[in-house]
Amino acid sequence: MQEVDELVREYRHSCAWFLGPFYNIVRLFHPDYIKPLFLASETDSLCVCVCVCITGQGLVLSNGRQWSRQRRLLTPAFHFDILKNYVHIFNQSVNIMHEKWRRLLAEGKDELDMFEHVTLMTLDSLLKCTFSYDSQCQEKSSEYITSIFELSDLVVERQRFVPYHWDWVYKRTAEGQRFYTACKIVHDFTAAIVQERRSQLLKNGPPENSTENSTARGKKKTVDFIDVLLLSKNRVAALSSERHDTTASALSWVFYNLATHQEDQERCRSEINDLLNGRETEEVTEDLSNLPFTTMCIKESLRLHPPVTTVTRYYSQDMSVPGGCTIPQGNICLISIYGTHHNPEIWPNPEVFDPMRFDPENSKQRSSYAFVPFSAGPRNCIGQSFALAELRVVLALTLRRFRILPGSRRPKRLYKLIMRTEDGLPLKLEPLTVFQ
Repeated sequence: MQEVDELVREYRHSCAWFLGPFYNIVRLFHPDYIKPLFLASETDSLCVCVCVCITGQGLVLSNGRQWSRQRRLLTPAFHFDILKNYVHIFNQSVNIMHEKWRRLLAEGKDELDMFEHVTLMTLDSLLKCTFSYDSQCQEKSSEYITSIFELSDLVVERQRFVPYHWDWVYKRTAEGQRFYTACKIVHDFTAAIVQERRSQLLKNGPPENSTENSTARGKKKTVDFIDVLLLSKNRVAALSSERHDTTASALSWVFYNLATHQEDQERCRSEINDLLNGRETEEVTEDLSNLPFTTMCIKESLRLHPPVTTVTRYYSQDMSVPGGCTIPQGNICLISIYGTHHNPEIWPNPEVFDPMRFDPENSKQRSSYAFVPFSAGPRNCIGQSFALAELRVVLALTLRRFRILPGSRRPKRLYKLIMRTEDGLPLKLEPLTVFQ
């Protein structure tokens, strides 16, 4: 991260890297330069050699007609009416985490690793939304959960050691054997869930709230991701639950930023209490747009600590960028989300946490490509509405019930597949009394 900060200060918009005879890389970190690359339609993600074994040729890694077909297939799963159903699940999962926190606080453990707890919570939530599967992962581990976490570490190790990019080498290493064993566990788990749900759909018909059958009555459950895919009558691609990590990273860092900026935390809490006071229950519903300052804090945290720091593209044609420059076909384009978010030409004092950057008045003259935590263009993150809804629900309930304080040590940023920390992210918690 520090090296990228130095590159951005020195070059401002882009620079080139050459990794021997293997790769030519152009790194870009300015909105004017990344815009034409994000808007291009003929792109292909370059992580195939590392990630395809985990996900298959899925939405992130496919290109051309295959990508368009899969994007159309998945889009109904993120329809607004279906997303509303997931808000209840977000509330359930965060309630489980908070009960665990209260129990640990009662035992005298006032400092907790946010990454550990939040990662399990977001995985619990995603499995329920994706498969209607209660893994109970917040309270107990399993072979599947262990494999998901192991794959995250192994993918980064493989990415950073060039000889491991070739399958015939990697398969003969101890790390490769662990990698493919973990992949099989994840694939077998998802395949079993898909087969079970397919049988249920054939027997019982579509669930209620299906976008294809919204008038159905008398069904037992609401639609989830896997229902939408199976109801499309298309082949279901390999599914991965790895993306819970990005939401967990975003939540952990916003907790940290508000812990170190108590005035902003108190302003968020006041806004949240104004919204929830007087209700019969504490459940946060779909009225999430009524939290403007809280949303500004989330966005500023995503700018400062974007969960995904880079997006890699490979183009099938020459790409033109400002200054009369051309990126030749065949070069790897590394679009630095972190670098763009920390570019001092766009963001004065980029290391300072300042939610007012996202006040509507302060955002008017800023390029829409200056803030791209969910990528941009036709291949932007299909689940960004899902992620933002979960971020607001979890943050709202957490600040209503707890005061978050800095931990005993300052965390050090660590880039893996996502923005994490070395040795966890310790924060202290103080329970609050909620007055209705």
